[in-house]
Amino acid sequence: MQAITSKLGHQSIKHSPAISSFKSLYPLSDDHYYGYVNPRFASNIATGGTGPLVRKGTGGRSSVSGIVATVFGATGFLGRYLVQQLAKMGSQVLVPFRGSEDSPRHLKLMGDLGQIVPMKYDHRDENSIKAVMAKANVVINLIGREYETRNYSFEEVNHHMAEQLAMIAKEHGGIMRFIQVSCLGASPASSSRMLRAKAAGEEAVTRELPEATIMRSAVMIGTEDRILNPWAFFAKKYGFLPLIGGGSTKIQPVFVADVAAAIVSSLKDNGTSMGKVYELGGPDIYTMHELAELMFDMIREWPRYVNIPFPIAKAISSPREFLLNKVPAPMPVPTIFNLDAIQALATDNIVSKDALTFEDLGLAPHKLVKKCLLNLIHEDTIWIIFERLVQLISASFTRFLEYSRVQPDKEEK
Repeated sequence: MQAITSKLGHQSIKHSPAISSFKSLYPLSDDHYYGYVNPRFASNIATGGTGPLVRKGTGGRSSVSGIVATVFGATGFLGRYLVQQLAKMGSQVLVPFRGSEDSPRHLKLMGDLGQIVPMKYDHRDENSIKAVMAKANVVINLIGREYETRNYSFEEVNHHMAEQLAMIAKEHGGIMRFIQVSCLGASPASSSRMLRAKAAGEEAVTRELPEATIMRSAVMIGTEDRILNPWAFFAKKYGFLPLIGGGSTKIQPVFVADVAAAIVSSLKDNGTSMGKVYELGGPDIYTMHELAELMFDMIREWPRYVNIPFPIAKAISSPREFLLNKVPAPMPVPTIFNLDAIQALATDNIVSKDALTFEDLGLAPHKLVKKCLLNLIHEDTIWIIFERLVQLISASFTRFLEYSRVQPDKEEK
């Protein structure tokens, strides 16, 4: 019975007038694999785009905010926080994903029933991108990567993908807001290829969509971050932490949930943030050494450092970049010794004096020590409790053995 019901359901979706008209508008290259035409990813979301947003309810999870947002890169670090904040205000979030069907599964719990819609897509297929954008009135691009692989270069991920999304959004005609998330320090003159590619991506987006909003985020801190977690893992495993260039580079780390809140705030401001560039940094400036001290304090380890000059750090990280396209096998993901990140550390990365910041969006970022680093304590606390438990069991067992040895001696006497 279930098989018959499933078959009838698939037939009704394939031959519905809505799907037929959608196919005529955006003919996909692979009708049975990607996006909206696939019965497994089909949805009955309300058509959005032109006209004012229709809002219903009190603004909570089960309300209707009127926002139908396609969030590219939603399965990443920042994506989960942004999807959660969009969903809790009653927005519908379309989640394009290109990997396993399990990759967006954790996001579905963040919204009301049917509000989080995973859609399989191929970012190298223009028709596939049109499919996941078709019903949206907001597009947010979080796609980015701080290292290269054999299949994806800095330029493709951080520049060409952003340009392609902006071009398709412009053709769409019903996209009210386009938000491009970039990096603090993005500049054509940067020594980092990734930051140069980010700057080129910003330029391409504003060229296609002058009203787009650019969010330049500083290094983000959170439970799944890519700076404190690798440091803590390295320090726990090897007992020390390498400091590139003596740890004198200044950065302005920001809590990841604050960046997500800034994006949501820009969607609520009636368009005042359109066409502007915001630099999102935390309230405090740290050197890399000071941030490492906080990390050691949180994981309850005695701080031990090895100062590595920039030339030696570049020499250590260069073999991966040299062999990247020469070895027919995947290369390990760089963490601390990432050549492009080391080159970016040559200059301080802080918010400019005249830049638009959180305050211009009506927000106050959280202090790093109070809000963010406490996330690192949870796993370490569990490990400490486990160690104490093992010690207690070991001590109890030792006392039991000693007691069992004493008892026979007393009986013999």
